[in-house]
This record gives sequence, structure tokens and C-alpha cells, in this order.
Amino acid sequence: MIICKPRMMIRLLISLFCCAQLVVFASEKPVAKPETDATPKLAIILNSGSASVSRIDMQKREVIDEFPIGKEPHHLMMMPDGKTLIVANAAGDNLVLLDAATGNKLGAIPKIIDPYQIGFSPNNKWFVVAGNRLDRVDIYPVNNGNIVPKPDIYKLPKTPSHIAFTSDSQITFVTLQDSNEVVAIDLQAKKELWKMKVGKMPAGLWMTPGDKYLLLGVTGEDFVQVIDWKTQKIIKSIKTGKGAHNFRPLGDGRHIFVTNRVSATISKIDMETLENVATIKGLPAGPDCMDITPNQKELWVTFRFSKKVGIINLTTNELEKTIKVGNSPHGVFFTPNAAWQ
Repeated sequence: MIICKPRMMIRLLISLFCCAQLVVFASEKPVAKPETDATPKLAIILNSGSASVSRIDMQKREVIDEFPIGKEPHHLMMMPDGKTLIVANAAGDNLVLLDAATGNKLGAIPKIIDPYQIGFSPNNKWFVVAGNRLDRVDIYPVNNGNIVPKPDIYKLPKTPSHIAFTSDSQITFVTLQDSNEVVAIDLQAKKELWKMKVGKMPAGLWMTPGDKYLLLGVTGEDFVQVIDWKTQKIIKSIKTGKGAHNFRPLGDGRHIFVTNRVSATISKIDMETLENVATIKGLPAGPDCMDITPNQKELWVTFRFSKKVGIINLTTNELEKTIKVGNSPHGVFFTPNAAWQ
């Protein structure tokens, strides 16, 4: 029989207690952190010619369904809440609201006149509408994420088309497609600052990082113009393809894609060197709007003249698949997607 001294007994009990605690802690499984699913599941396509929306299962790469949306839906974008998608019905004079994740209809905002192209300022205080059909630009105040139906109206010849902003939300720029101009409007002072002549049929606009230059897709020609917007001077033309039209940044803060409608190609531009660094060829007719998966591996593009949506592998720059949709597919969206930068 082993007799422990009191001091030894205390040490033994402490040791046994600590071991028991270690066993208990080791037996408890660590709490797993919830995983964030960064894979988009549903692509939403606007069919301007069919006045409809097509929903596509992005994993199966199949159309789920197609439903009516309104007269001449052309462009779409996320609301400031990050959950609601706006579809702009140009001839319907309204905005239809969709659940961005499911594509289900949520409601509508009436009496938004001729919303061809739309855009929220970076600070979400202004909602700008380019009225392509009625030659006007309407600027609505935004209050707590809601569009206030009291716009300032700017009559502008001719055919307002696409929109861009300075990062401080002070100025919006709009292309005037049929007068071959770009206009700058001061959002705070509510006044036109300047108009300048550019190439034939200007369309897409994009502000390069640091608000250094405006990039302008010249649809009536075969290049992107680089504009020093502070001095209103064209400093360079970047050769792309015929019908340079719309932009979508890769998401890396440096590269941006432009669709070339006529030549049926897509050019990749380095926004730092202002050079065309790659061309994606072998595409159906009329590439237009684009979106990019969050891993920057797939570019989805609508082909307006081909009734198709295409999926391009950005590792190989090859077209992997096309999916038949409605007439004149225009806007394309899914969430999550690559950053717009």
C-alpha cells in the first residue's frame, strides 16, 4: 500500500484534473466556420427583341425558362441593397425589380421615362437614365436606396447611350451616339459642364483607375478612344475591332474587355499601358454585354445578332459553349460576379 504525503496528494489531484480537462477539450470537435458559396448558379439574360428574360442554370448550362418582362428591356444593374436587380424597359417607361439570386419578379417602379441605359453614382445618391429614344438624360435623387421620382431633365442631342461616373460622384458622362459626342454633367451643381466631339457612334464608357482617363467604345469605327476628360482631349486610339461597343472589367483593377460587334471579337485592354493585349476570336455575330464569374475564369457574353449567350474560357480565351435564348439578347447578369474594377 502506497501512502502519499499530503503535498504529494495535492500534486497528484491537480495533475489528474488537468489531464481530465485536456481529454474533455480534445474530445470537443472545433466549430466549423460557415463556407461562403462563391459560385454563381443563375444567369439572367435580357432579350430585347422578345421583351423577355431567360434564366439559365449555370452549372448545367441550360435555359430554365423564359418569361415576359416589359417593352424593350436593354440594360440591368444591381440596386444599392445588393439584392435587387433592376431591368430597364426603355419603351415601357418603367423599371422591373427582380430578386438578383432567383430572377423572380418583385415589383416595378413606374414612370421612369425611356430608361435605355441606367446607372447609380458610386455614392448611391444619384440614379442616371440615358433616354436613347427621346434624346434626354434624367437624373433622379436617391434617398435611402429608393429612387425619388422627381428628376432633373437634360435635353441632349442626339441619342444618349452609355454612362460613366467619376469616383467621387461629382460628374456623370454620357455618350451621344448620333451626334458623335460625349457630355459631362455636374451632379451636385445640376448643370452641363461640357460636350466634346469624338468618333462615330460612341457607345460604352469606362473610367480607368484613379479617374485618369475615360475609355470610349467607338461603335462606328474599330477602336477605343482614350480621353483626358479634365482637358477634353483625345490622347490615344487603341485598335480593337470593328464596332467597339461595351466594356466589362476583368476584376483585377487593370484589365478590361470590350466587345466588337461588327468583327465579332472581344478585345482585352491593359488600362495601365493603354494597349490591346489579347483578342478573342471565333465568336457568333454581335457580341454585346458581358459578365464574369468571381474566379475570373469564365466570361459570359450576349450575342445580339445570333440569339445566343456564349461562355468563354478566360484561361484559353476560347469559346466553350453557346446557349440559345430569345431575340436580340442584350444584358447579362449573375451574382456573385467578378468585381467591377
